[in-house]
Amino acid sequence: MSRPTRRHFLEQSMLATATAMAIQTRFASPSLADDSLSPKVGPNETIGVAVIGAGGRGQSHMGGFAGKPGTEVTHICDCDERAGQNSCDATAEKQGGRKPVWVKDIRKLLEDPSIDAVSIATPNHWHSLGAIWAVQAGKDVYVEKPVSHNVSEGRRLVQVARKHNRIVQTGTQSRSNPGMRDAMAFIHAGGIGDVKVAKGLCYKRRESIGPKGSYEVPSNVDYDLWSGPAPILPVTRKKFHYDWHWQWAYGNGDLGNQGIHQMDLCRWALNENQLCDRTISLGGRLGYEDAGETANTQIVLHEFGPKQLVFEVRGLPTEDYKGAKVGIIVEGTQGYVVMTTYESGTVFDLEGKAVKQFSGGGDHHHYQNFQDAVRKRNHKILNADVEEGHLSSALCHLANISLRLGTDVDAADVSGKLKDIQGPANFQESWGRTAEHLKSNHIENYKMQVGPRLIMDPISEMFPGNTKANAMLTRDYRAGYQIPTEISV
Repeated sequence: MSRPTRRHFLEQSMLATATAMAIQTRFASPSLADDSLSPKVGPNETIGVAVIGAGGRGQSHMGGFAGKPGTEVTHICDCDERAGQNSCDATAEKQGGRKPVWVKDIRKLLEDPSIDAVSIATPNHWHSLGAIWAVQAGKDVYVEKPVSHNVSEGRRLVQVARKHNRIVQTGTQSRSNPGMRDAMAFIHAGGIGDVKVAKGLCYKRRESIGPKGSYEVPSNVDYDLWSGPAPILPVTRKKFHYDWHWQWAYGNGDLGNQGIHQMDLCRWALNENQLCDRTISLGGRLGYEDAGETANTQIVLHEFGPKQLVFEVRGLPTEDYKGAKVGIIVEGTQGYVVMTTYESGTVFDLEGKAVKQFSGGGDHHHYQNFQDAVRKRNHKILNADVEEGHLSSALCHLANISLRLGTDVDAADVSGKLKDIQGPANFQESWGRTAEHLKSNHIENYKMQVGPRLIMDPISEMFPGNTKANAMLTRDYRAGYQIPTEISV
């Protein structure tokens, strides 16, 4: 029997949304948010793009749009004035001296009707809200992964995008790479037989971020704007930028940082287009004590009926697994596929002999796909539509919910906690390899935080009857930075 789909749920949700009273956004006139808005960009006109977030990924976004045929970076928005101004200068060099305008406040930026699209590369806690505000202001959006900081706001972003007929692309660029697309087509066509298991790996070395302390906000950063929907908290990490990834108020650990790419690929390989039925995670921050809060060692199991998705995070030194460190392994009845990059990998038969290879890609494919969809006003031609981003991001969030609801268990007792978990992925084997990995790093007499095996309703995207888990599907938002309710999107 096939798993139930979201079709009925979505039809009812869209009907309710379509008949609900439209609200005026704080950024645009009603005409800008009108679903019937005709494209402002013709086939030969330049798409004006504002890049929001001038950090590492923001630089990649600038490179993806600046000096490229059909697009121009007209604005850069960042609450770090130094980063914003420097990026304006650097971008001008890429586009013939045409210097973008720096804007500190995203709310002010979105008032500008000359901006056709925004590209969001902020910290995670801003992704959904920034994208929702942009859509409500009549902009198309390219938003980095994960598209959300929690499950609920990701689904709300999908609903807003559909209501306002905006193009919203997720920054999982593997979905546009020819090598990866060919590999997935091969898997889905039965190239390795029946597929029931996909394994994602994020074996990426992460050093300690330093002891927890009390640090000053950089003088060039507007901390109120930087915090946005998150609470105003003391800065306890030494490195202000980037290391927010390892603190729950802003980031989602490496599962939602690097791992979201491989989680997305695993779900794609399994051909699953809704959330899982069950999830469990265990892990910890082992090998050092620092200002970080998220796990640097973690294993996850998502169950989709008879199919299983296993994910492993290792931030300590480690060997590869079947030739991959940051990649995926898809197991079939007639062989397996190991994708070791965003675009390349190898097919093996059951004896481990390489029989086929895939390669080819580059981020330019993903930016071009976004531009094509913007011009054609068709979200269905996106390779990584926002709903794909939501589902894969949500799988990361669900695993972290299980982990955070867990209890400390002595390492020697972990296997006993997992004894009832059966299935083709052999989750106990993943734990065994993780335990050996920790032993090789001289980590002994430790505890693992073992989460509950949570039951999920993939249609409502809720945990039936589980108040504690459901509370973690969202967050408390600061006044002025709330995610809109479903009826008011």
